[in-house]
Amino acid sequence: MSKKSALSELKRRLPGSVKTDADILYWKSFDSSKLSFPIEAVIQPGNEKEIGVALKLANAYKVPVTTRGAGTSLTGSASPLMGGWVLDLSGLNRIRVDKETGMAYVGPGALIAKIQQRAERLGWYYPPDPSSKRYSTIGGNIACNAGGMRGAKYGVTRDYIYALEGFLPSGEFVRWGADVRKFVSGYNMRDLWIGSEGTLGVITKAVLKLIPKPTCKWTLLAAFKSEASALGAVRALIKQRVIPSILEFLDSESVLCAESRTGKPLYPGGGRSAVLLLELDGDKNSLEADRKVVLAWAKNRATRYSETYDVEEAEELWQVRRQGSPAMYELGNTKLNEDIVVPLRNQGALIKFVMQLKKESGLAIPTFGHAADGNFHVNIMFNRGDKVQEKAAKKAVLKLMKKVVELGGAITGEHGVGLAKSPFISLQHNKAEIAAMRAVKDALDPNGILNPGKIFHPYVVWEKIPEKVTLPWDHK
Repeated sequence: MSKKSALSELKRRLPGSVKTDADILYWKSFDSSKLSFPIEAVIQPGNEKEIGVALKLANAYKVPVTTRGAGTSLTGSASPLMGGWVLDLSGLNRIRVDKETGMAYVGPGALIAKIQQRAERLGWYYPPDPSSKRYSTIGGNIACNAGGMRGAKYGVTRDYIYALEGFLPSGEFVRWGADVRKFVSGYNMRDLWIGSEGTLGVITKAVLKLIPKPTCKWTLLAAFKSEASALGAVRALIKQRVIPSILEFLDSESVLCAESRTGKPLYPGGGRSAVLLLELDGDKNSLEADRKVVLAWAKNRATRYSETYDVEEAEELWQVRRQGSPAMYELGNTKLNEDIVVPLRNQGALIKFVMQLKKESGLAIPTFGHAADGNFHVNIMFNRGDKVQEKAAKKAVLKLMKKVVELGGAITGEHGVGLAKSPFISLQHNKAEIAAMRAVKDALDPNGILNPGKIFHPYVVWEKIPEKVTLPWDHK
């Protein structure tokens, strides 16, 4: 049975939902990694049943299927490496919030920002807060177990999933969990799907846990004499049992990028500083108690700081965090954004290593991230096409991954493995662990049709030239 026959049958079974014009085939052939691979069709289902039909055909004809939402993945998780069909679920974007129970019923294409807005209008709160929330979908967030800035206090996507519905690669419908707060019937297949990067099944509905919306927020920006002192201050604050809703670290190089972007210094005459940007939230009384502790901490450890309850003033402080990342392209035309994680006890060792790596490689490596949970974005900047810099970047990223594992950390905290991290999976997991995971894949997807070639198959991204396109979320 040929792929041509499969496509003809697909068009016959799903008229109107199958797209094959050149423009849409191109724009769905890559994600935010911009690694493009030719595909034969894009399926934009009008309802969940059509997904089952498409998967049954793909399984019968052994056609690769890559599921995607908006395509914001930075690691190539949603790039169709093996071609075939792309299943675009961005149109299944319904959102319903139960005001009484605090549960949200959402389709895989629902945008994170829209879910948050709908919940907050009813006094509820969806905490996971990836920087791509205006564009990224809940299906993609579940697929890579997305985190964001609020992870230390509130956790990640996995912590807010009650139930999932969808289809196995065979096209058979399944439901993992229910809209109840307790569920231990059978194996926990729900959590197996979360973070599986679209390799084990296709999500068509999710039931999300919401929490009461915090009534108060307070923001503080503090500068420190060095990166080491800033990260030492993080551990000192957590030892006092204060867990901010957000605690972001920016090294001095990231701060300089932000200052260059905005055209004004963070603190006039402040010199070269690393900073922490902190937010407290909750009810007024508990927040005020924590605020007093934080102010005493800042007075003791920071070189200077600014605080505010005002939303507009807080937004000005947050611009430091938001502007740093896009400004990094002044340091090189290519960014390797490595979302590594280390235990809090080893944050100092990590930043010391990164500073040494800058000297050894001769590259700019601005680093920022979620300091309260050890999830850092180490950005290795270089100019693609410059062979010396390309070679230095390759060596630098391998050294970084080896060091992260040595420090007891993880090669990815929220972006997923996809293609970009696949060469390093054997650093993180031993042969027995990888064999167990591959056994699960083989059991659920014996024909290997769902997102094939990802996670376990090392892919050399250096050999693939990214597309020169601008996506809606680029440099945001």
